[in-house]
Amino acid sequence: MNKYAVIITGAVMLLAGCDKPSPPSADNQAWMAEGKTMGTFYRVMLASPPADALVGLKEQISQVLEQDNHELSTYRQDSVLSRFNHYNGTAPQPISAAMADLIATALRIGAKTGGAMDITVGPLVNLWGFGPDKQPVLMPTQAQIDSARARVGLHHLRLTEEVSGQWLQKDLPDLYVDLSTLGEGYATDHLAALMERRGITRYLVSVGGAVISRGLSPQDKPWRVAIQKPTDREVDAQAVVDLQGHGISTSGSYRNYYELQGKRLSHIIDPATGRPIDHKLVSATVIATTAMEADGWDTGLMVLGTEKAKALAEQQGLAVYLITKTETGFETWMSPQFRPFIIQATDTQPEKR
Repeated sequence: MNKYAVIITGAVMLLAGCDKPSPPSADNQAWMAEGKTMGTFYRVMLASPPADALVGLKEQISQVLEQDNHELSTYRQDSVLSRFNHYNGTAPQPISAAMADLIATALRIGAKTGGAMDITVGPLVNLWGFGPDKQPVLMPTQAQIDSARARVGLHHLRLTEEVSGQWLQKDLPDLYVDLSTLGEGYATDHLAALMERRGITRYLVSVGGAVISRGLSPQDKPWRVAIQKPTDREVDAQAVVDLQGHGISTSGSYRNYYELQGKRLSHIIDPATGRPIDHKLVSATVIATTAMEADGWDTGLMVLGTEKAKALAEQQGLAVYLITKTETGFETWMSPQFRPFIIQATDTQPEKR
């Protein structure tokens, strides 16, 4: 592992913290735990944690992540989401308050992106081989795409929240919901909430590409995260940011892909076309008050492409950083709201005002 850049995902890198997983140090100055969850990796890094706060912490971290997996996994047949997807009816189904909050966020962002971020896109994700199903041997036909698209749309989903509980309802029995676009941020926020409950005020937690931090690092400096250049080199930083207690998430089209019949296919599916995106925007990073909020917006912006993503970021006042492929390399753009977080940037174009 590189001494100065600890990889969080193929999109963001942590630049301050421990060099390797370790138990609590003698003076409790630094502590880290990491592992696998949701088909990706999680990491919890603490600075000067209270000694009593560490008792049973690893077990509680595992419990939080296990609960989130139990709710959101599309790979587990017994998860809350899988049971909803497999339910062949239209009656409201009970869900937790936390899951209702996630779905409410997804519906709100989906509406603001004009359906570009759509949690019902699962049939298309599966058709193109990026879900629980295997990758196709042949390119899906237009008839197959049209058939899958007929089962996609946020208007088919209804969330009801009352004092007595929360329910999720679909008007198509075979509607398939995939919450992976916000799942990493959802779990990251839950880990952050666990730290707060344990009285831990200096931490950085991440699940996959979603990160959130509070306080200072073990070196008494701001936790710094780097946005990776869209290349195969995992330690090339495009920009470095100080999260200032916010969440960050990056969506990119340059890592999760496969080639079929000579064509490179991204895992990001455009619900409007039913096909993987093929425009020049290769990375979208969002900073927001929560990791889940950032995780929801980055996918929608990636689907929209550079110009529409810029326009929406300006309209909604989002802190956004985009990387677009050009004939000569890459071009970057940041919204005015993103600039205060920047510590260092490379080849950044001035934002529109």
